[in-house]
Amino acid sequence: MKKNKIDMAKQPEPAEPAAGPAEPAVAEPLVPVEPATITAEQLEELKGRAAKADENWERLLRTTADFENFKKRAAREKQEAIKFANESLLQKLVPVLDTFDRAVSATQNGQTDAVKSLQTGVSMVFQQLKQALAEAGLEEVDATGKIFDPNLHEAVSQKETADAPEGQVVQQLRKGYKLRERLLRPATVIVAKAPAA
Repeated sequence: MKKNKIDMAKQPEPAEPAAGPAEPAVAEPLVPVEPATITAEQLEELKGRAAKADENWERLLRTTADFENFKKRAAREKQEAIKFANESLLQKLVPVLDTFDRAVSATQNGQTDAVKSLQTGVSMVFQQLKQALAEAGLEEVDATGKIFDPNLHEAVSQKETADAPEGQVVQQLRKGYKLRERLLRPATVIVAKAPAA
């Protein structure tokens, strides 16, 4: 047994071929290759599949773009919803401001001490309410003396006058309000009209 192992170790290695002009080694194919034979039907089927693949690729690109646009629009709408979340509350409080405004105006005509102290109290509450609403984003739309803007004003009538140019607001009947840049209620106004000749 030991002798066999030694004999195997002593066997000479096969001799390398003598160096001479190198011949390119050609690998024999494992499977014989025959020229491709595709029928006209198979070619049409491949063309149809390629067209379908192109169509699906275009559809994927469009869907991806639509989805990106949707995500941007949803984020923008979410920001806008947060920004204008108080809109319905402020619309309910605007008539309260009107009532306070009328109460302050009514108390200015009285002369007694009781009326003056009532006027002071109502004015303080009115100012506090206005300040709280301003912090929430409410802005007054002051129309007096401005050019009529249908985006901000609601004209209820026209008044012939030579004191103001045509189209200018001559009287504001009811204040308008905005929540940041969104109009909550237009100012109700009377607009100047050129006098008849």
